[in-house]
Amino acid sequence: MTKQKIKKEVKKHIPKDWLCELRILYRLSMETLNDIKRTGIVNLVIITTMAAILTIFGAFFRSAMTISSFAHELGNVLEISVYLKADADANLVKNRVNEIEHVENVKIIPKAKSWADLKREMKLPDLENPLPDTLHVKVDKPEHIDMVFSKIKSLNTVEDMSYAQQLAKKIQALNHVVNTITVLVVIILGILTITIINNTIQLVIQSRKDEIEIMRLMGVSNWYIRFPLLMQGAFYGFMGSIVAFIPLHFVENWLLKAHQFFMVPTPQYAQTTVTLTMFAMGILFGAGGSLLCIKKHLQV
Repeated sequence: MTKQKIKKEVKKHIPKDWLCELRILYRLSMETLNDIKRTGIVNLVIITTMAAILTIFGAFFRSAMTISSFAHELGNVLEISVYLKADADANLVKNRVNEIEHVENVKIIPKAKSWADLKREMKLPDLENPLPDTLHVKVDKPEHIDMVFSKIKSLNTVEDMSYAQQLAKKIQALNHVVNTITVLVVIILGILTITIINNTIQLVIQSRKDEIEIMRLMGVSNWYIRFPLLMQGAFYGFMGSIVAFIPLHFVENWLLKAHQFFMVPTPQYAQTTVTLTMFAMGILFGAGGSLLCIKKHLQV
């Protein structure tokens, strides 16, 4: 049995002293505060930079949610026009179309009504009604419109069909572009955040080099050395998120006005989702930058 396994087995049988654990946690928290104090005015620079990065991320993320909402709402007004054969029973075809997956609503437009509407708009000679019965089919989501179109087209009672295909494709392309840009922004900002935190923690390690070396010679736990540095990185991310929340509040108000002006519903829990994601990103990237620096500059 290796030394490490023996240590683990021994630790299992040692009763935990919770008061001692709390003292260690308090000591680690104080070490974190001392490290932040040592960094001095640089703390403000780091927090401000983190806030700027998280503001950019939050603004892109929230804007992406709004654009997706607009695209979804625009896609919902798209309808497939289905022109039936002369001998087709419109009600029977309607029932069959309703059974197709992702079909939300089907409305029958009788040929008599279409002809009467056309005659009101245009001066036409007294002819027999040449128009077919029409179905207006609404799909639940824009991305399903092609699939529903193909299934309806296969019905032998259908003469012809049409829908704004180019508009539907543009809506799907817009959603794809927005989502791709958001992912790229997250990656770029994540790299910037980790780089900034990495450089800061490196300075802290250099300033505490002798102290860390003494602790290692004394057999101090690796996590006792790592924890304050990880917490310092997480602290920068947390504080940056708090500062970033202020400009994001104005972005949120502006987007809400845009939703009200265009009468498009606001995405549910949008602000809460953006805020929680921003805080999670700030803390995780802050701690992650510290961890990478620790692994690079400390053999602990």
